[in-house]
Amino acid sequence: MASGSKKVIFAALAGNSLIAITKFVAASITGSSAMLSEAIHSLVDTGNQGLLLYGMKRAKKPADKDFPFGHGKEIYFWSFIVAILIFALGGGISVYEGIHHLLHPQPAKNPLINYLVLSLAIIFEGIAWLFALREFRRTKGKNGYVDAINQTKDPSILVVLFEDSAAMLGLLVALIGIGLTQLTGNVYFDGSASILIGFILIGTAIWLARETKGLLIGESAEPHIVQGIHEIVQKSTIVEGVNEILTMHMGPDFILVTLSADFTDNASANEIEKQVAELDLQIKTRFPRIKRVFIEAEKLARKKAVS
Repeated sequence: MASGSKKVIFAALAGNSLIAITKFVAASITGSSAMLSEAIHSLVDTGNQGLLLYGMKRAKKPADKDFPFGHGKEIYFWSFIVAILIFALGGGISVYEGIHHLLHPQPAKNPLINYLVLSLAIIFEGIAWLFALREFRRTKGKNGYVDAINQTKDPSILVVLFEDSAAMLGLLVALIGIGLTQLTGNVYFDGSASILIGFILIGTAIWLARETKGLLIGESAEPHIVQGIHEIVQKSTIVEGVNEILTMHMGPDFILVTLSADFTDNASANEIEKQVAELDLQIKTRFPRIKRVFIEAEKLARKKAVS
């Protein structure tokens, strides 16, 4: 999964870098507000992909005494930072530029350059979008798109997919705004397109922030994993019942599990010790993303009393 994520990010990084340069050149020649907003959008996307790569690198750092469960949540933190940057830099500057253009309208020059650049950008962004979509389809399995988005624990592919989707929509808005300005002679269409692009980016940022917030705080594992753990523990001959199973994602491929089980009264300390070791092995073998398991022996009645 990490390898696929990196490929998607590198592809988007290369494409957005070239597109951003081209858009800035076109905006400086034509004076189009929508084109400038698109250039800022591509520049922000380029920086975001760099941050995602940095987050993935930091997430691979081994555990130490200060971070005993590793640095896996770094990717969640940097994904959240990306959402903030899209909101503030991408969306905020685009809206500002659009309002400024409406208050101080200037006729666009050489619209043919805008059409050429936007058309090429749509092709390049479309390729990057299809690349990200293919990788997302591979990782989502049999889940529907909405369920897969809500349940994904690897935000890197999600961020790129959302960014590319917003980019495609923004390019179409810019193309329409520039086209209407040329056809009608009304320069306000160009500024309005810039504002609309800003709102698209702001909406994308809010959605991304919502998806990464739960992972950053400490989201649990998927229900089928929790159910699977419950089934494994219940099969034990010296376990009378499972009191509680708590899980938390410490990274896309690192799940922490703590569980409380009620062992039979006649089970010796040696038997419990052996059973705990066996349960630990069974759980990790069935679910490879589970890296740490803590099992507590606790009577069900006592658990209810404490609760």
